[in-house]
Amino acid sequence: MLKILKYSFYDLMRSRWSYVYFGFYLLLGIVLLFLNNDLSKAVITLMNVIIVLVPLIGTIFGVMYYYNSKEFTELLLAQPLKRSSIFLGQYLGVALSLSMSLILGLGIPFIFYGIFKSTAIWDFSLLLITGTFLTLIFTALAFNIALSNENKIKGFGYAILLWLFLAIIYDGIFLMILILFEDYPLDKLSLLGTMLNPIDLSRTLILLKLDISALLGYTGAVFKQFFGTNFGLITSFLALIVWVILPVLRIIFKSKKKDF
Repeated sequence: MLKILKYSFYDLMRSRWSYVYFGFYLLLGIVLLFLNNDLSKAVITLMNVIIVLVPLIGTIFGVMYYYNSKEFTELLLAQPLKRSSIFLGQYLGVALSLSMSLILGLGIPFIFYGIFKSTAIWDFSLLLITGTFLTLIFTALAFNIALSNENKIKGFGYAILLWLFLAIIYDGIFLMILILFEDYPLDKLSLLGTMLNPIDLSRTLILLKLDISALLGYTGAVFKQFFGTNFGLITSFLALIVWVILPVLRIIFKSKKKDF
C-alpha cells in the first residue's frame, strides 16, 4: 500500500492542478494579509472560503483521479496485490497531496507574517486541522461514489450533488426543521444535526474558537455550552474521525466485492 500511496502522491505532486491548488491558497493568504491587519479577521475570511471550497475540491479531485487512473488500477488488480491496498493507497495519495497543498499554501504567507508570535496561532491551527479533516472526508466520499458508478457522468453528477447537499441544502432543511418545531426543546437535535454534517461541524468549531458564537443567537449559546468545553471539543474531533473512518471502511468493503 505504501508504494501505491507514494506513486499516487508523487503523480499528483507533478500534476499542474496541484500547483494551481497550492498557488490559489498561497495567493489567497497573501491578499488577505495585505488587506487585513488583524489576523483574526483574515482567519474568519479564510474559514468562509475553506469550509465551502475544500470539500468541493476534495470531491472533484477524488472522482477525477479514480476515473483517470482506471486503466492503471486494472493493471494493478492483475498483480498479486490486495484490492484494499490498491484503493487505500490511491485514496491516501490524493488526500495527502491536497492536504499538503492546503497547509503549505496558507501556512507560508502566515508564517512570514508572524503567525507564531500572534494569539491567532491557535485559531489558524484549528482552521488547517478542520480543512485537513474535510479533505480526508470528502476525498473518501468521492472514492465511494466513483467505486459505485462506472459511468463518469453519473459519478461526477452524484459527487457534485453530494457536495451541494452537505454545503447548502442540508442547512436549509435543518433550519426549516428548527423553525417548524421551535416550540419544542431542540438542544440535542441541534447538536446531533450539526454532527451529522462535517461541514457544519467544522464551521461551528471555528466560530466558537473565534469566540463569535453570539452571532448565532440562542443556537450559539447551546453550541457554546457543549462545543466550548473540553468534552465537546474532544467529541467533535471524534465525530470528524468517524466521518473519515466510515467512508474508508466502505472503500475497503466495496473494493473487495466489486467486479472489475
